Amino acid sequence: MSQKIITRFAPSPTGFLHAGAYRTAVFSYLFTKHHNGSFVLRIEDTDTARNKKEYEDDILDSLQWLGIHHDEFFRQSERKEIYKKYIETMIEKGFAYVSKEEIKKEGDRDSVIRFKNPNKKVSFHDLIRGDIEFDTTDLGDFIIAKDFDEPIFHLVVVIDDFEMGITHVIRGEDHISNTPRQILIQQAIGAPTPAYAHIPLVLATDRTKLSKRKGALSLTEYRRRGYLKQAILNYIAMVGWNPGDDKEILSETDLINLFSLERVQKGAAIFDEVKLKWLNKEYIKKMPEEEWKQEILKRLPEEILECSSFEERKEKVFPIIFDRISIFGEVEEMSEQGELSYFFITPTELETRDILPPEKLRKGKDVTSTSTANILTKVIELLESIPETSFTKEGTREIVFPYADEQGRGIVLWPMRYALSGREKSPDPFELCDILGKNETIFRIKKAIEVLTQ
Repeated sequence: MSQKIITRFAPSPTGFLHAGAYRTAVFSYLFTKHHNGSFVLRIEDTDTARNKKEYEDDILDSLQWLGIHHDEFFRQSERKEIYKKYIETMIEKGFAYVSKEEIKKEGDRDSVIRFKNPNKKVSFHDLIRGDIEFDTTDLGDFIIAKDFDEPIFHLVVVIDDFEMGITHVIRGEDHISNTPRQILIQQAIGAPTPAYAHIPLVLATDRTKLSKRKGALSLTEYRRRGYLKQAILNYIAMVGWNPGDDKEILSETDLINLFSLERVQKGAAIFDEVKLKWLNKEYIKKMPEEEWKQEILKRLPEEILECSSFEERKEKVFPIIFDRISIFGEVEEMSEQGELSYFFITPTELETRDILPPEKLRKGKDVTSTSTANILTKVIELLESIPETSFTKEGTREIVFPYADEQGRGIVLWPMRYALSGREKSPDPFELCDILGKNETIFRIKKAIEVLTQ
């Protein structure tokens, strides 16, 4: 590759692009940067009926967030005069003609511009799929413009690639069938045929088409859910490509250094959101402590942030949250499901007044409210014997656990933990003791005894 490599990503702003669609941009970008080339972003906005600025803005914001920076930028809507001149020249030279015909779907228009097909075989070498040949006879004289001011996809993409010096076209395999038309147009206008690399389609884990329920979310949505851009870039790059070894966590620099079209697979690629979430967790683990704490902090509700105990307990609670999440959006889910409030708010003071029902505090079919109250009374007696300075996870466990072993761990530890959290699932009671402190721990257990003895 002695010439300078120039690739392009050419999305249409007619909807929000899903993460799988951005893989084309990632592959093109990595290939280009590997060869010290130029990456062109071209907005194909000739479909005026369906284009929306919000979709274009989303594309630009998503690529910027992902770290895919373009060297040149174009909008097709700003190049109409260029296309018009090519159409006029093609008609003058006999490569195209105005066809008078009835086109019911085009309103009052009674003519289109068609390419005069030379009816011959064309072939090209695909960098992923090898040599491909088409007989263009079946294509007939195909439409290249609705009129002089409305060229269609096949024409404008060829003109733009030619004028922008695109050397390599990396796109989805669904574009293979478009290639023979575009080669014919290239030959008509005297444009060289770029190198083509048609990458495999992206499917859901059940090998069906991607949908919103199966990974087809926009990058904006993944960003909102708290995924890290490094994880998204890393994962998208490996949907249909691999570095040749077992490495799965690769930085942008690693990806640029290692990327090659030779290692792009021919078969369909699978977008596995479970794998993406796992990878995101691995990147969260690599974050500096202050950074992941800030990410957690900004997702906590005001109800928690305004608690008088928040500043005192957050340093012990944040590591627990950190261990339980794979994406930062799960902090909000945990808050909504009541999995965080009990760290800072006494269960009996929560909105849900029945958060400590007697039947939840009892553990075992033969256990009564009275016996459970007696168990918790003994637990309080043991906890009160512990000095404030020793009231830690280890300190409380050392004193209470022998009693739990004697009476039955479930009979003692379940009501103790439920009294402290009001949740069926929560950290173990000794970790809760450490977080809440001696006074709050004993206060909550006494509240539970009150419920059991009412």
